[in-house]
Formats: sequence, structure tokens, C-alpha cells
Amino acid sequence: MPRPSPDTPIETRWEGRFITVKQQGTWEYVARSRGIHAAVILAIDEGEDGPHIILVEQYRVPLKIQCLELPAGLVGDDTAGEAAEIAAERELEEETGYRAAHWRTVGEFYSSPGMVSESFTLLIAKGLTKIGDGGGVDGEDIVVHRVPLAGIADFVAAKRAEGCGIDVRVAMLLAGGLLGGV
Repeated sequence: MPRPSPDTPIETRWEGRFITVKQQGTWEYVARSRGIHAAVILAIDEGEDGPHIILVEQYRVPLKIQCLELPAGLVGDDTAGEAAEIAAERELEEETGYRAAHWRTVGEFYSSPGMVSESFTLLIAKGLTKIGDGGGVDGEDIVVHRVPLAGIADFVAAKRAEGCGIDVRVAMLLAGGLLGGV
């Protein structure tokens, strides 16, 4: 598809509470409404039994299946100007029941830039303490997995064999890309 010139007008085709469908020339894409973006958390539990990664599994309506993912959540959906670090702390606790003593922001990334303008801030959480069950809010029914780093590839393969969708960020974790410098 040809790239539109930068001064080609952007038209909003449809807008909901969380997403907007836009068109610039012949290029159609989806954007987050109201400047919302996401925080994605690589939570590393450095227990006595070796390092573990905290993953979450939840049903995703667009795919109609359970998906294995890194914990994540929206930044600024309730509070304009919210910092990604604040949202990450909240989401880690809500989704997994863990609280982190140490945080490091890795940077901003785009998961599907040819179709979606949404970005996410990747944060690494360490010094984890289990303070609750997790599971999310409002019927999210999130299943929390504490997976040994040494066995993560086998765990992901088993979930895939069960028919679970695998988020692209988990693939980056498998390739070691998310663990560089951790």
C-alpha cells in the first residue's frame, strides 16, 4: 500500500471509548483514544529456587481463545497524564498479586505498527513480594503462572499445544531479547 504524504488529512471513521479507526489516504489503522497507551511488565521473581517469570493467561475476545502474556494494562484510561510506572505498579498487583520493590523502564515499543498506532512502555519489575491472589478486576479471570526461567520454552510450547494464543512479547522473552541486561 503506498505511503500517504504527511500532509494528507487524517479522517476518523469510528471512535469508541478505547479505540479509534482512522484513515489517511488509502491507509486504514487503529489508534488508542484519548492518548491512552499501555504498560507491559516483565516481572522476575528471583526466589531461592532460581529465577521465575510471572506470566498471565486470559481470554481475549478478538481471538476467541485464552492467551499467554506478560502482565500489562492501560496507562491513562481513568487518569489523563498518568505515568506508565504508576499504571505498571497497579496492573502488576491487580493481575498477578505481586508487588515489586525495584522497577526499571526499558523504553517505548510498538507491537504492530503497520496496523495499530498504539505504543507500550516495557518495564522490568524485580524484588517481588506476593501480596494477593491477582486475577484482575471486573471478571477478567486472569490465571497467574510463575514459570521457571529455565523451563519457559517448554511451558510456552505446552500452552500452545493446548490451543492457547501466545502474545508476541512472550516470543521476545523466548528469544532472550527481553532478558538482555536483566
